[in-house]
Amino acid sequence: MRRRAPSLLALLLTALATLLFAAPPASAHTELESSAPKDGARLLHTPATVRLTFSEPVEPADVHIKAAGKPLTVSRGGHGNDTVEVTVPKISEQEQRRDRGDLALTWQVLDMEDGHLTSGTLSFRLTAKAGHPAEAAAIPEPSEAVHSAWVAVRWAGYLSLALFVGGLAFLALLWPQGAWDRRTRRVLTLSWAGGLAASLFAPGLQGAYGTMGTLGDVFQPATYTDLLNTEVGVVAACRVLMWVLAAIALAALLQGGDRAARSPGWRVGALAVGLGLLRTTSMTGHNSEGTHPGWGAVADLVHLLGVSLWLGGLTVLLLGVLPRRRPDELSAVVTGYSTLAGVSVAAIVAAGAVLTWQVVGSFEALFHTGYGQLLLLKLAVLAAVLLIAQRSRGWVRTRLDIAVLLRGDRATVRPFVHSVAAETGLVLVVLAATSLLVTSAPGR
Repeated sequence: MRRRAPSLLALLLTALATLLFAAPPASAHTELESSAPKDGARLLHTPATVRLTFSEPVEPADVHIKAAGKPLTVSRGGHGNDTVEVTVPKISEQEQRRDRGDLALTWQVLDMEDGHLTSGTLSFRLTAKAGHPAEAAAIPEPSEAVHSAWVAVRWAGYLSLALFVGGLAFLALLWPQGAWDRRTRRVLTLSWAGGLAASLFAPGLQGAYGTMGTLGDVFQPATYTDLLNTEVGVVAACRVLMWVLAAIALAALLQGGDRAARSPGWRVGALAVGLGLLRTTSMTGHNSEGTHPGWGAVADLVHLLGVSLWLGGLTVLLLGVLPRRRPDELSAVVTGYSTLAGVSVAAIVAAGAVLTWQVVGSFEALFHTGYGQLLLLKLAVLAAVLLIAQRSRGWVRTRLDIAVLLRGDRATVRPFVHSVAAETGLVLVVLAATSLLVTSAPGR
């Protein structure tokens, strides 16, 4: 068994290297390709409209354009689904003198797939007699406070998802009687509440970030209505609905206990809810950024499922099973979870290799972009987690029988508890890095 694990890891790393070397250039976020009139053009008067053509299809509701801080009307204009037109109000002579004869349009566009923001400025000279060269207007920057809050909410959402889905799976597959355990019930209840709250606040934060708003804009109804008109907003609404449906599965478990956990009907319902939560979460990631979005979608779903089974199981094992120190539970549950964790880690590594190929696209981007470097940091922490996990598996192989014979003696079980706690803590760091990656644009 010890020889097989390094061989499997070497095989997966070889596959990752092959994918990265063979990967074609992946598509980046929505960018402005051209405008009519062209950027920097000298114009005799204010143009009635300006046409913007982007690198991929956009919706007018996703494009925000301002002049002198005032929002302008954006429409389709009948030039294709990658082009929009903006109506420009006529600028008075007084405003021309104030702005030194320049017309500056600042634009922001939300990517239709994952809701990330791209922005820039178009500058035009309205008269050739102006005595000063055109000066590009400062590009408005997204609020750091909004971004930090968005990252924190995404982290809370990932953590809640993993604890809830992984906790339900742990009870259904390994420990049905744990449905009556007070600590385990508390973990499931808090994770459900956290997941619902994160799914409610994340759209507002994403909308405020995309429109260069402030934290106060998160609580404005217009922020939500604007985002709900996009594909990203529809997915966010579906995620909220899935958390509402999850309350039914949770209530049935809390009322029925181990009888519900063993029931085929409850298991089918919990499986449907779990897959729905995983899918609606993965639909707003970067998995669609490459040339094979189908592979990316499947890999992201498998990746999230593996993390949920691993972290959710670890948490229930640490807070629910181990404190009870019951020999029968230690013998059955710990051994079963060791196998489940091994399968989950293998799925995480394999799916992560596909996602790296899909999103990063090349070794150059992996080492020379901020996104790639953050991904490498995440992989380094994950490697440390796997080393600790291997130590836990070693304890299961060599010390579990002794712990059972000693009826869960505290001194005997303590090294395993410390190992599981360290493993859980580092997985939380991995989730934090994942939240930063999801809210950042991949560099290519």
